[in-house]
Amino acid sequence: MTIPQDVRRRLGVEPGSEVDFEVDDDSVRLVRRTEGHGAGVVKQMRGRRLTMTTDEIMALTRGEP
Repeated sequence: MTIPQDVRRRLGVEPGSEVDFEVDDDSVRLVRRTEGHGAGVVKQMRGRRLTMTTDEIMALTRGEP
């Protein structure tokens, strides 16, 4: 599917962005998918070497103190 450039710019959709289609009766709405907390953490940590345990990493991705 091709999304027109003006629509992509308005929504902030770039290559690799994820979108959702919301269906309502006989119409469809394109909505930019927002990232959850876990996806943001993964982006921040990508490429870093860690000395954390698996439990510590899981707590971090769940937003636990």
